[in-house]
This record gives sequence, structure tokens and C-alpha cells, in this order.
Amino acid sequence: MCGIVGYIGEKEANDILIAGLEKLEYRGYDSAGVAVISKNNIININKKKGRVEILKNLTPLLGTYGIGHSRWSTHGVPSDRNAHPFTDQSNQFAVVHNGIIENYLELKEELRNEGVEFSSDTDSEVIVHLIAKNYQGDLKEAVLKIIKRLQGAYSFCVIKADGHEIIGARNGSPLVIGLGKKENFFASDVSAIIEHTRDVIYLNDFQIARITKENVEVFNFQGEEEALDVREVNWTLEKAQKQGYKHFMLKEIFEQPEVIKETLKVPIHVQNNFSRIIMVACGTASYAGLVGKYIIEEVAKIHVLYEIASEFRYKENLLTQNDLIIVISQSGETADTLAAVRLAKEKGAKTLGIVNVVDSTIAREVDERIYTRAGPEIGVASTKAFISQLIIMYKLAFHLAGKEFDANGVVEKIKETLAKHEEIRTLAQKYYLYQNFLYIGRNRNFPLALEGALKLKEISYIHAEAYPAGELKHGPIALVSEEMPTLAVCPRDSVYAKTFSNIEEIKAREGKVITIATEGDQEIKRVSNDVIYIPKVEEILYPLLCTIPLQLFAYYIAECRGCDIDHPRNLAKAVSVE
Repeated sequence: MCGIVGYIGEKEANDILIAGLEKLEYRGYDSAGVAVISKNNIININKKKGRVEILKNLTPLLGTYGIGHSRWSTHGVPSDRNAHPFTDQSNQFAVVHNGIIENYLELKEELRNEGVEFSSDTDSEVIVHLIAKNYQGDLKEAVLKIIKRLQGAYSFCVIKADGHEIIGARNGSPLVIGLGKKENFFASDVSAIIEHTRDVIYLNDFQIARITKENVEVFNFQGEEEALDVREVNWTLEKAQKQGYKHFMLKEIFEQPEVIKETLKVPIHVQNNFSRIIMVACGTASYAGLVGKYIIEEVAKIHVLYEIASEFRYKENLLTQNDLIIVISQSGETADTLAAVRLAKEKGAKTLGIVNVVDSTIAREVDERIYTRAGPEIGVASTKAFISQLIIMYKLAFHLAGKEFDANGVVEKIKETLAKHEEIRTLAQKYYLYQNFLYIGRNRNFPLALEGALKLKEISYIHAEAYPAGELKHGPIALVSEEMPTLAVCPRDSVYAKTFSNIEEIKAREGKVITIATEGDQEIKRVSNDVIYIPKVEEILYPLLCTIPLQLFAYYIAECRGCDIDHPRNLAKAVSVE
């Protein structure tokens, strides 16, 4: 979602803030801005609709502390006036905010009745006006007063023209402090500040912090000072750079063999003392969970329910202390998934988090955690994080069955599949002008159809629908035509014959079919317009290999269409609001 950066020190803040915002571009945004306090205590602001790069072309703001923001619109259209930061009417305070203030209309009406004029259509602007209204000489105290009025999930940073400090607050949206020498930082993500420091403090919900260039203090929402929990970040800036690839997404697709190697090393210590498992996640992570359902039921013979986090939290959940809730999240900050953790804990159920970001909120709040080792994933459309989640699903399934997971040379098979990238690129050039696609698969291949369709939608903006192959005849087959190709996931497995039959049904209706199939399968050519072959592996491992061509096909389709692949419209990397 939106990105926050704050800096206070002895260097010029403008360039540091803009560089930090550039590191957060992967999160998704539609406008950006910075506020810097000058030597004569004046808040100066540059903010524009569009890319962070635009800020570089504006006159630099001079001063050694300030705040920056990249906005993903929730309230108010993308525009200069709705971009952050916002100031109060006296231009004494400036604020940047992530999240949603759910009761902002009520607060806005109250402030308007007191003569406050608003300059934007956002929910965020109420924060700065409330702070100005409640300020009585201490910025931290003003923040403590106003947070009692705010409903919703948020993090924000505020500065005062003559304050020489930055105050940050967190409730449901991530905020981290970076510790430097005669300089300190705020950020919504470590990647924004990793080039300056690897020593960080992750704020918890219901905490605020005050940073100056020399000092850092953390308080709870009652104003009581709390101990500083300093952590060291274990990855470098180099891992978050493109390293010669055209896009982060392509780089991250090709990093997957190494990601698999690292994730295979992850120890699993989960105790099998529960009666059932409930998988809870959103988006791509939920499809990893659905693959996990098939694999765990097949290998460990344990009943697994599959739930979308945004639905799970609002339905009647008959949870018990004998349930294990497994939540999956790349960022560890996904709002609906985090809410599922808290609901499960309220009900006394056991919670296990599968996350990529160390010390993220979900990682801190679950009873047990398993870290995937994908490293920083910058592309908004998840690739290497997804495959690392799949590996954990396999390892967990075999662990629960009392067995060792044998990847059986899968890393080399993945490399062989990646080597077909030019072949897949050529195929994309053939199909990139189509506006609609169907994706089909059976059994454990069905979640891959869902994930493949999602990837195509996310980065190429082509409409794509995914179905269990057997459901085609129950309605979706009406969509089949020469203008709507189908991508079928059909390796040589136990449901091969059934999926083959579904492909024949499509061909009989003059539909075009691209099939992901096992090397050596000549029969599949008879019912396919094009075939992407993957190496032969044990049946249970096919989801790992099928993932690769689905990712590459979506990537190259988007490249052919000239899309902004790493920053797809309307999307954000970490969805920290509902």
C-alpha cells in the first residue's frame, strides 16, 4: 500500500526522502510528495500525481528533516491536491498517513463546524487538523490525544515547523524506525532505509515513537515509555536491485531455483496435536494454501479447510482449541489475514504463520511461525514468494506425515523449465492481443490455474477466469470461442485423462488451447494449438514446475502489451487495509 519515509539528521533530507520513496515504488502508488522543514522553520512541500521521479525535477527542498509519502488512493481520486503530505491551515504541522480513518467523515464535519477548511478529499487530512487543534506545546502529547479519536487501521508521521523531531504512530499498518549515527529514520518498509542502516525497531500496534537526530523513544498509547527492541536486518540493498534484468518480476522468476534451495533448508517443528487445519490467506498466498490443502490431505491424511481471509473474518467461524489456523502472507502485514490471526487467538485456536518478512506483524503475533526464504520481493505480482510458500506446504505435509520431503532434483528441473523462456516469449507474441482467457486444471493443478489467471490479470490487464476443468460444462464452456483462448494445466498425472477430455470439448467448439504438458506427451498436440512442455517429475511435484510457465507467459504477454510490469495499476504489494 502507501509508503512512508521520515528522516532527521545532519544531511539534506530531500534526496534521502525521495530515494526512500523510490525503494517503496513496488508497493503500488499513484502520487508522491515530501515535506521538509527549512532552517528558518518553514514547512515546504513538493507533491505531485504520478511517479516519484517527477519530484526529482522539482526545486529541491532544503533542510535536514522531513517526511515523504507515496499514495495509493482510497479516498479521493489520484491528483496533486490529494497527494500527501498535508498541512494544517497555519502550515505549522505536516502529516503523512497510511491506512484508513473509518470515522473521518464525522471528524471532518466536526472540524468544518469549527471553521477548518480542507484542501483535499482524503480521510488523511483530518489527522493534521486534529493535531493542530490539540497541540499545547508537546507534539507527542497532541498525538496521544488525537489517536483516541481515530477509528481504523493506520500509521502516520507528523512534524512541526519548529519541533526538530518526528512523531510516528502505528495501529494496524506497519511502521519501522531505522537507527543511524546522528540520524534516524521512519519507514513503512525496511527497504526504504536499508542503504542507511540495518538496525531497526519494528513498532507494534498501539505504539508511538519520537525520533530526533540523537535519540529514539517508544511509548504505548497511554504515554508510557517502553523498551527499545532493536533488530538487525539480514539482507542487503543488492538483493533489492534489478541486477541487469528489465523488471524485478523477471529477476524474481529467475531467482526461484535459489529460493527453493534456501527454503528447503527451513526446519519444520509443528506438533501434530490438532484435529483439523484451516488455511487462511488472500490472493496469491491463498492459492499456495489451496495447493497445500491438496498436498496435506494426500500425504498426511489430515482434513484441511480453505478460507479466503477477507471472508473468514466476517463469517460464523466454529473454531475450537483443537484447530490449527495456518495463515500465509508474503509481507506479514496483510490486514485481513492479520485479523484472522487475532480472531483465531480469541477463540483459543492454535496459529501458525507462513511469512517471508522477518519480524513482521503476523510473524510476531502467531503462536508459531515458519519463514520462507525468498528474500526481498519487489515486483508487485508475487512469484518467488509463491514458490517458496509451495515448498513450505510440501515440507509441512511430509512433516505431519512423519516423513522427509524429498525434492528429488526439482531445482534442476525448474532450471530446465526456465530455459524455455524464449519459447514462451514467442508464444506470448502470438497471443498478447487477445482480451480474454480461460484457465483450467484439475485437483492440485486447479489452484495453479487460479494463480496463472491472476498473474495475467495483474500485470497485463487481460480478463482471465480460472475454473476446475470439470466445471467447464456447467456454464463456462459457453464462453469458448476462437476469440477466447484457454490455457490448460495438464501434466501426466492421475487426472490427465479427465483434463484431456475437457480440452477435447474446447477444441470441438473451435476454441484455441495452450497446454502445459509433460515432455514426451505427443498425444496432447492433437487437441492443443500450442504446447509448453515441462520435464517429467513425480506426480506430486508438478505444481512446482507448472508454476514457471504460468509466470513467464503472463510476464511476456504484459511485456508485449507495453505494461508497467513492476507497478501494475491499482495494485499494491502489501495490502494493509481492508
